[in-house]
Amino acid sequence: MMNAFRPSRHGSRRPKVSFEFFPPKTAEMETALWESVRRLEPLVPSFVSVTYGAGGSTRERTHATVKRMVEETALKPAAHLTCVSATCDEVDDVIRSYWEAGVRHIVALRGDPAGGLGTVYEPHPQGYHQTSDLVAGIRRVGDFEVTVSAYPEKHPEAASLDADIDALKKKVDAGATRAITQFFFDNDVYFRYLDKVRARGIDIPILPGIVPVQNFKQTANFARKTGASVPQWLADRFEGLEEDAATRRLVAAAVCAEQVLDLIDRGVSDLHFYTMNKADLVYAICHLVGLKPEKTAAQAVAAE
Repeated sequence: MMNAFRPSRHGSRRPKVSFEFFPPKTAEMETALWESVRRLEPLVPSFVSVTYGAGGSTRERTHATVKRMVEETALKPAAHLTCVSATCDEVDDVIRSYWEAGVRHIVALRGDPAGGLGTVYEPHPQGYHQTSDLVAGIRRVGDFEVTVSAYPEKHPEAASLDADIDALKKKVDAGATRAITQFFFDNDVYFRYLDKVRARGIDIPILPGIVPVQNFKQTANFARKTGASVPQWLADRFEGLEEDAATRRLVAAAVCAEQVLDLIDRGVSDLHFYTMNKADLVYAICHLVGLKPEKTAAQAVAAE
C-alpha cells in the first residue's frame, strides 16, 4: 500500500509530465481529443505521444494527429511506431515522413500481434523482427529521440522478468533514449523493477506510466490482458460504484493523486499519464502536485 497523502511537501518541486493520446476514429472523438490537448497544453508537458494501432491500423490518423500538433500547438509530439505487418522499407518510409513533418521523437514498439492480444506474434518476413531492430532502424534514418516500453511486472510473452529486462537492455543498446512503463498501481512494483534495471547497467530514464482509472472494470480487464496486477485494495475502493459515475470519478482522482504524490515523495521527477483522451482527471492530478498553467506569449501580451 502507498504512503498517506502529504500534499504540503510538494510545493517546491515541480515534476515533469508527459501525456499519451490516441488518434480519433470519429468526428466526435476528434473534438474530444483536441479539447483535451488544448486543456493540457498550458501545463507545458515535456512531450506528448500519439498511439499507433496494431498492424498499422491507425497509421494515417496517427500521422495526421501528430502533424497537426506540430503545426498548431507548442507541444513536442512523439509518434508511436510498430513493426507489425509491415516491411522494413514500409516502416522506414513512415519514419522519414515523420522527420519531414517536423517530428523528432518516436515511441518504438513491437506492437500487438495482428490477431490481437493472446495470439502468437509473427514478424513480417521482410520486416523488423523485434523492437531493438526497429530502434536501430529509426536511428539509421534520422537523429530521433527514441522511447521504448518497459514492463515492471514483465511483458505477458516474456519467460521471466529477467528475460524481459534482457530485452530492454537490447533496446537501449540499439539506441533507445528513454523508457515508459506499463501502468501499475503498487508503487513498490515500480521501485523493485527500477532496482533490477539499474543493476543491469541500464541508465536511461524509466518513466512511470500512470493511468487515472476512468472505468475500473475496463481497466481491470485490460490489466489482466497486459500482465499488470490489480491490488485487492484498489478493487475494494471501487466496489459498489458500478452505477455511480460521479462518485467513481472522485475516487479515481483520490487514488491517482495518492499514487502520484507517493512517487514524488520517493524521488520520481518525471511522470507519464495515459490520458485516454480525457483531460479533467489528469489536469486535476497535475494541479495537486503543483503544476499550474503557463501563459503563452500571446496571452502574456494580451494581459499587458
